[in-house]
Amino acid sequence: MVQKVLIVDDEEVLRMLIEDTLEDLENVEVHTAENGGEALARLAAESYDLVILDYMMPVMTGIEVLCELDGELKSRTPIMMLTAKAQEMDRNRAREAGARYFMPKPFSPMELLQLVEDILSEKP
Repeated sequence: MVQKVLIVDDEEVLRMLIEDTLEDLENVEVHTAENGGEALARLAAESYDLVILDYMMPVMTGIEVLCELDGELKSRTPIMMLTAKAQEMDRNRAREAGARYFMPKPFSPMELLQLVEDILSEKP
């Protein structure tokens, strides 16, 4: 069974780094979005097994994206917030909006890979 991961980040280099990091995972299909609006369109059109969402993006932040998603989607889709905002209040805000996992920027690709593997292995 193929599991789909959506990477949402306004920085192309970072999207490519994450995509390259995840390419070795078996049965994982990676999709990308450049901004929150594109992410919402993709999430409305198809389901994902994991969303990796940047916290700070122009036009629409990761928090704003989370606030636009319905509760049912957030309950069935794990969302990892990728963020340079490491303060506890930022994590709490993201958690309240629906993020379940956090990866600080800058991040270790190996740590990201391990966390993604762990999250996807928990999915039924």
